[in-house]
Amino acid sequence: MSRYTPPEQSKAGQVFDIAIVVVAIFVALWLPLKLGLAGAAKSIDALDAKTWEALGQNPTMASIWEKLGYTPETAHDVIQNRFHYIIDWPTLIIMAAVLIGYFVFLFRASDREYRDVINEKFDDK
Repeated sequence: MSRYTPPEQSKAGQVFDIAIVVVAIFVALWLPLKLGLAGAAKSIDALDAKTWEALGQNPTMASIWEKLGYTPETAHDVIQNRFHYIIDWPTLIIMAAVLIGYFVFLFRASDREYRDVINEKFDDK
């Protein structure tokens, strides 16, 4: 059996790979925000009476808000801007299937590579 020689990558190839990974990370983090799929709530839960009690703030919390320069009217939008957790089950299932498929592929490809290296190193002994 011939000796295993790992593939070599040029410096330009490494720089290209790094650029692709950086762009992919940026797009993965930026695109959901740009499309409105992540981040703060789209609508604010409005209250008729804008008091600290109606906003669910105790006296200690209210005093902190006031130290920060907020009144019940100005703090209303900040406090009531809640993220509503809605799970899109089909998308979640598709994402889980893609991740599981990726890891199965990764382990199978790695297994072949490791077996080649192990056979090269220990087959003769």
